[in-house]
Amino acid sequence: MDLSFFTMPLHPLQRDYRETLREDRAAILLADELGYAEAFVGEHVTDLAETVTSSLMFLSTLAYATKRIRLGSGTINLPNTHPAAVAAQVAMIDHMCDGRFILGISPGGLRSDAEVFGTLNLDRNAMAHEAIAQVLAIWRGDAPYDLDGTFWQISTARTLDREIGQGLILKPLQRPHPPIAVACVSPHSASVAHAARHGWSIISANFLQPIWVASHWPKMLEGAAAGGLVAAPRNWRVARSLFVAETRATARAYARSAEGPYGHYYRSLMRKLIGNGRADLFKTRRDESDAGITLESVLDSLVLCGTVNEVVDQILALREQVGDFGTLVYAGHDWADPALARTSMRLMAEEVMPRVNQALAR
Repeated sequence: MDLSFFTMPLHPLQRDYRETLREDRAAILLADELGYAEAFVGEHVTDLAETVTSSLMFLSTLAYATKRIRLGSGTINLPNTHPAAVAAQVAMIDHMCDGRFILGISPGGLRSDAEVFGTLNLDRNAMAHEAIAQVLAIWRGDAPYDLDGTFWQISTARTLDREIGQGLILKPLQRPHPPIAVACVSPHSASVAHAARHGWSIISANFLQPIWVASHWPKMLEGAAAGGLVAAPRNWRVARSLFVAETRATARAYARSAEGPYGHYYRSLMRKLIGNGRADLFKTRRDESDAGITLESVLDSLVLCGTVNEVVDQILALREQVGDFGTLVYAGHDWADPALARTSMRLMAEEVMPRVNQALAR
């Protein structure tokens, strides 16, 4: 099992924006140093707590500063951007990363983003499907492209001048294109099946209860079969909120406290998602009442924390519950205590994952 890193950075509103940007960048530099396989960064435009407004812009600051880690958008919210811009910008960063880029995509889940871009009442899943289809058509095709969709029409027929390169969009370094990963946040998600049908990988969200994460594997099987492919656990990433410390007391005080950085993260997410009718994500049973969802219960069920041995046991138990998957994705949180946050990332890479993989090999 590989270890990756993901952050949709969510910081307290009072923190200095320059400081949090440096902190989020430092986390990925540390992940590269420690041998994490990948690092994904989310993006939102209309949220002062989730402070990366462009994953590609942020990752471009890391392209030449990292050595081995693959960098991924986590995700580009496709309905918010013209497909031609996505195609050109992703191609550029793939070259900047020397082919270490992963294209993470989704319809976007923040409703205020949808409102500001005028898509709140549109079918954003349909928009996302059209957008990625047009991006791929641009990369495999040739100018003037002439793509006629429901939401976007793309052509350079009137201005094409091949001799000077005008009217042509850059292709990525990786051919035919960078690997594609789809973020999936719903139980029995149709997005999982859609991704698997195309041979793309998926990332199961860290705020989705394990019982619903487990529902993604049957959808991968369904989608792969529809596309004439074979589903493979290596194409499945499962994200979790993790925290490892030298003592159990330190781990629980930092990661299970309502006032800690993990408490802040889930309190904010619960308000957004439950307020938008997505209480099911936090439930462990379909018949559970919304009133039964508390911050304490969410932290207990969604945050894996403790000493090295305790977190190893929790990860193995998670795998027993959800099934075999290829990559465990460590979800980044605010560094309320930078020393503890760095130690947790180090212990995950150097002690927890080797013991997990040793146990799985038996």
